[in-house]
Amino acid sequence: MATTARVRAPELRGRGWLNTGGRNLSLADLRGRVVILDFWTFCCINCLHVLDELRPLEEKYGDVLVVIGVHSPKFEHERDADALAAAVERYGVAHPVLDDPEMLMWQQYAAKAWPTLSVVDPEGYVVASMAGEGHAEGLRRLLDQLIAEHEAKGTLRRGSGPFVPPPPSDTLLRFPGKALPLPDGTMLVSDSARHSLALLDADLGTVVTRIGSGARGRADGPAGQASFSEPQGLCALPPEVAARVGYDVVVADTVNHLLRGVKLADLTVTTLAGTGRQWRSSLDAHAHDARAMDLSSPWDVAWFDGRVVVAMAGTHTLWWFDPVKRTVGLYAGTTVEALRDGALDQAWLAQPSGLSASPDGRRLWLADSETSALRWIEDGELHTAVGQGLFDFGHVDGPADQALLQHPLGVCALPDGSVLIADTYNGAVRRWQDGVVSTVDSGFAEPSDVVLDADGNAVVVESAAHRLVRLAPAATAGQVDGGRHKVERPPSRLAPGTVDLDVIFTPAPGQKLDRSFGDPTRLEVSASPAELLLEGAGVTTDLSRKLVLNPAVPRGVLQVVAQAATCDADAEHAACHLTRQDWGVPIEVTPDGTDRLPLILRGLDT
Repeated sequence: MATTARVRAPELRGRGWLNTGGRNLSLADLRGRVVILDFWTFCCINCLHVLDELRPLEEKYGDVLVVIGVHSPKFEHERDADALAAAVERYGVAHPVLDDPEMLMWQQYAAKAWPTLSVVDPEGYVVASMAGEGHAEGLRRLLDQLIAEHEAKGTLRRGSGPFVPPPPSDTLLRFPGKALPLPDGTMLVSDSARHSLALLDADLGTVVTRIGSGARGRADGPAGQASFSEPQGLCALPPEVAARVGYDVVVADTVNHLLRGVKLADLTVTTLAGTGRQWRSSLDAHAHDARAMDLSSPWDVAWFDGRVVVAMAGTHTLWWFDPVKRTVGLYAGTTVEALRDGALDQAWLAQPSGLSASPDGRRLWLADSETSALRWIEDGELHTAVGQGLFDFGHVDGPADQALLQHPLGVCALPDGSVLIADTYNGAVRRWQDGVVSTVDSGFAEPSDVVLDADGNAVVVESAAHRLVRLAPAATAGQVDGGRHKVERPPSRLAPGTVDLDVIFTPAPGQKLDRSFGDPTRLEVSASPAELLLEGAGVTTDLSRKLVLNPAVPRGVLQVVAQAATCDADAEHAACHLTRQDWGVPIEVTPDGTDRLPLILRGLDT
């Protein structure tokens, strides 16, 4: 979208740069190029989706486009420069990254959501801003428009970009994600950054064989020809089920948005569920043909209640997969990213990333990473054992209702009823038992999973150390108070009483709102605590709404979900597009606050 407003792009400043060979970049260095600033944080699944959406654009427009990742951290761990450098390698970020730990650039560019994209034209002016994911086609059209406009003006400069790749690394594994103990004592590991599975000997230090070529892809077939894209979770089927379906292990092939099957007898790989396209639709309670249904970043899988349950991190939901009937469907959640317990079809989750069924089969435990929560499902209800919401985290032991975690990615339910937690951003293994949380061991480099080996010993997937380690037999639970933290994102200061909420959306060049199936827009608003909103909660089809804020509630979070459906204008076979974003907006209710809250879904608020 071009705009008549001439908004000069603020200068780029931060703690340092990655992927530039040590060079600091300025906007003057980028003059003559189209620049996309990608405001991201490496915990955020939606941000990871945008990285994948940008890759084809970077390849196609590489001589005129420069993507700059502006890392604006949510969690305390993400402020660590070494952790950021590891994440840049882990996710294959192939463009310069500006480290913005104090979120100065975030404020300068008025970002309010992860991810946010700001487009700067070759003359150094901001011409578009968009929140969320799903903007690839709109960006392509905008890039074509800007390239034509500035080539005609003589203000476009072609050439190689400032990206300098980091030196290659050589370790046995590279950012392993999840592990699955096999009956013969070996361990199957998702070697995520190498886009493959590794079968480790019982010593955990020797690779017996690999499944996958090591190149990013989605090919089925024998071990050496098959390919994955950043696989994560692994789940063994019950033997009787495996015998019927012809494979033994289900793999969450995360970036491919697929479930894959591995037959252990010959290590062949088949595609079980997903189309390879990312889910961008609406959810229902029906069963769907598994191979015809789009998925969204499946992160973990577990056998529970006679089916495979899938932690669908990309939609903040859980799904089920029936390997015999070859169907999939929604299991829990509504796609709203927040923490709410209750009936599965009404509960809210936030990027579920780890699953473990209790040995007695009664409970399914899950690590709900973005709410730093340990939760469980039993008898059709979702419960929270540890966790207080999207913006509260820390390393605090004690009674579970007061304890805090920091972005956990893995869980392991033990026979005695307790649960081990891979407390990833605290670098610790924690234990929940009988309503009390303790620290078993710490000092790990981003542990992402905990499993029990064939001998019943705990094995930790130490992802950022690129290895698996056994938990020390002498490790015992102790009490730690490492401090409480809240996301330091600047709150929006709003006046008590009536406030205008405006979600700004302008279709991309060559697109129009799609009214062929009814109203093309949808807006859902809720609040935490619920008492924050006196009026304005609920669902409407208008992207503007009047809210009434409670003057007796000084602060809270507005949960806003907006979507807009568009289609190609003046095209014989018009393609359809859905843009969607979920904002958790921290607000402060104060007499000197503003009476308008603009949120940019796509466009530029002028």
